[in-house]
Amino acid sequence: MPAKSLNQIAEAAGYPVDAFLFIQRGLDFTVKRIHGEVAARTAYEEDDDEIPPSRHVSGQQLCLGMRDFAKREYGLLARSVLARWNIHHSEDFGRIVFAMVDGGLMHKTQEDTIKDFIDVFHFDQAFSEPLLLGENA
Repeated sequence: MPAKSLNQIAEAAGYPVDAFLFIQRGLDFTVKRIHGEVAARTAYEEDDDEIPPSRHVSGQQLCLGMRDFAKREYGLLARSVLARWNIHHSEDFGRIVFAMVDGGLMHKTQEDTIKDFIDVFHFDQAFSEPLLLGENA
């Protein structure tokens, strides 16, 4: 079965395409944070016994990476941007990831489940920055 387009997957999942693009970028951010930069191989020989290094991250690792990526990209507006994309809980990250898996755009291991994304963190705590007022405020 051929992979669905990102637009088709987004429409079926009920999240905008921008949310899916954000997840793809956040996944790359998280993988690099956890596994480091993996040197690109110019050629892979069939008789090469070396197995390419795993770049897998768990659902929990991805959620925490997405939190940090959102803060880095959008700062104090992170929660508002995510809310605009209908992302209100860590489980929303999982729903988007599994929609891409089901659509053939991502892969998962047998151990990966949507449960890995449930209650990893709470948005009200993760995206609430203390307001620091100056002495003259």
